[in-house]
Amino acid sequence: MKVVVMGAGVIGVTTAYYLARGGAEVTVLDRQAGPGLETSYANAGELSYGMTSPWAAPGVPMKALKWLFMKRRPLFIWPLISPTMWKWGVQMIRNCNEESYRVNKGRMVRVSNYSRDVMPDLIAETGIEYDGREQGTLQLFRTAKQMKGSKADQEILAEYGSPYEVLGRDACIAVEPALAEVRNKFVGGLRLTADRTGDCRLFTIALAESCAAMGVDFQYGQSIRGLAVEGGRIAGVDTEIAGRITGDAYVCAMGSYAPSVLNPVGVKLPVYPVKGYSVTLPVTDDAFAPQSTIMDETHKVAITRLGDRIRVAGTAEIAGYSNRLGPHATDTVRHVIGDLFPKGGDISKAEGWTGLRPMTPDGTPVLGPSRYDNLFLNTGHGTLGWTMACGSGRAVADAVLGKTPEIDLDGLTAARYGG
Repeated sequence: MKVVVMGAGVIGVTTAYYLARGGAEVTVLDRQAGPGLETSYANAGELSYGMTSPWAAPGVPMKALKWLFMKRRPLFIWPLISPTMWKWGVQMIRNCNEESYRVNKGRMVRVSNYSRDVMPDLIAETGIEYDGREQGTLQLFRTAKQMKGSKADQEILAEYGSPYEVLGRDACIAVEPALAEVRNKFVGGLRLTADRTGDCRLFTIALAESCAAMGVDFQYGQSIRGLAVEGGRIAGVDTEIAGRITGDAYVCAMGSYAPSVLNPVGVKLPVYPVKGYSVTLPVTDDAFAPQSTIMDETHKVAITRLGDRIRVAGTAEIAGYSNRLGPHATDTVRHVIGDLFPKGGDISKAEGWTGLRPMTPDGTPVLGPSRYDNLFLNTGHGTLGWTMACGSGRAVADAVLGKTPEIDLDGLTAARYGG
């Protein structure tokens, strides 16, 4: 079987790996000059198995209004004249209720936990290195109100079997010793012990190299113009340079740009970009730097240790497909690293970045078959593409190869949107 995978981010490359491992002849297309150069390039670095939750949750609309008035706010909304944007927003608000939240979270945890379970096998099989650590995530609370409010999260973590620890100030410092320097700035935390960290781009590059050694053909610099349909099936991928590239089956792993090729052929997905920002800076003193991941609950900013670097990521900006990195775009993430780890890294050498997270209004990715029997989907992971990559890649590859995926894809496919 010849399979064409559209997209060479972490989602597309993991899918290609499992397809090749299953015996398929695989071609991967991407408009960039190499793998992992868009959303996978400089994300937070968290493998957030314990924090797998939809953004659409009870109370979020009111929280969002409050965030808009914060000095260093975690959310920006630019009211564009875009029916797509407003429709997506309305759909998201409709999911902000208890019943929808539990359904959507259950679907997301299904993928996340599967990814957690299969990733170690992939690492063992390939031997790839990616600055990985297995020291959990510490959700840091600056106020007693936040600490108290985490009880609802603890109940959900317990319900889904996600291990956690509730920590006071001293226990947080035992886990992250550098926090002793700022002990007056927080009251406690919630530690998610099963979470891991790692550089998504390093992982994607290394896995792409393993794929190439298995015979996967990576064609970079190939901008996709659209899909050709003949006789009720996908007949090929039309590119600007190579023309039409054909296969027996096709996988769309184009993140936020998936609708640009799917909508014209009748596969309507409400995937919309939510922009995020990060800075990466060198560690100056290990004793004053983070050891794993700290999530600042107030600013919704993640600080992650990646080898001899620190990655600081956050902010959600709804502004269409803009990739502009303005002069003040990373102010919030810079403030947080300076506030919590002032001696840990050299902020003067910080490299800023922005990327587009492919979000669905219910938070759940779109995996597996579509209305065309030879077109499969792997997109819509939002902020959890790195977390869910191995699980969704393996499940989709199994579906393409005619195998029964090891997780139930019910509620995860495009059928829930009529696609």
